[in-house]
Amino acid sequence: MTTNLLEVRGLQARYGPTQVLQGMDLDVAEGQVTALLGANGAGKTTTLRALCRFMVQTSGSVTLAGERIDSRSTEQIAQLGVGHVPDGRGTFMGLSTEENLQLGAYVRHNRSGQAEDMERVYHYFPRLRERARQQAGTLSGGEQQMLAIGRALMGRPRLLLLDEPSFGLAPLVVRDIFAIMRRINREEKVSILLVEQNAKLALDLADNAYLLETGRVVLSGPSAEMQRNDAVRRAYLGE
Repeated sequence: MTTNLLEVRGLQARYGPTQVLQGMDLDVAEGQVTALLGANGAGKTTTLRALCRFMVQTSGSVTLAGERIDSRSTEQIAQLGVGHVPDGRGTFMGLSTEENLQLGAYVRHNRSGQAEDMERVYHYFPRLRERARQQAGTLSGGEQQMLAIGRALMGRPRLLLLDEPSFGLAPLVVRDIFAIMRRINREEKVSILLVEQNAKLALDLADNAYLLETGRVVLSGPSAEMQRNDAVRRAYLGE
């Protein structure tokens, strides 16, 4: 029987007077990948920000492994095992690749084993080892996305929030990054909540999916069922 790592009930979020999420219910199962689908402006990015209380005002219940985290700070949520790879990647351009990765470990209470974690990231992303001393701002878009994911892994997350990892990248690079995310999920048992505009990519990777419209969940279910849904196929899969 599958256990939920993340349970969200009645989540609302706003930027000042503008309310974006209207009361969302959402589950992410332990060790599985869950995708958030929806048009631009549906509230996908805001959902990820709300879960880690980043740049947005929230209300509602968010529980991680049975512990309420909705009143915690962003830093505390990261320390509890939530890694966030934001839209725009959040790369520290003036620092080297290695320095960016080292920053990812700062959220941990116990920073022992950092060298082993660095090796683990290089195992998934060999290109980053080649670029270890290179200034992050000079990396390609794909390399910066790899770095953003690697930096989040340095925090040893139980849950990884990924926001549009394919954005602006060449198809071959996207294929490689999604293959690595699948390996991370399977080998590390890291649960993933994925926001991705490319619905086919997202559904191929995910176990379950939610469809958002104007800040509300309008459809959810196993990815295979979502791919067979006529409305999803017409609107998001181009069929």
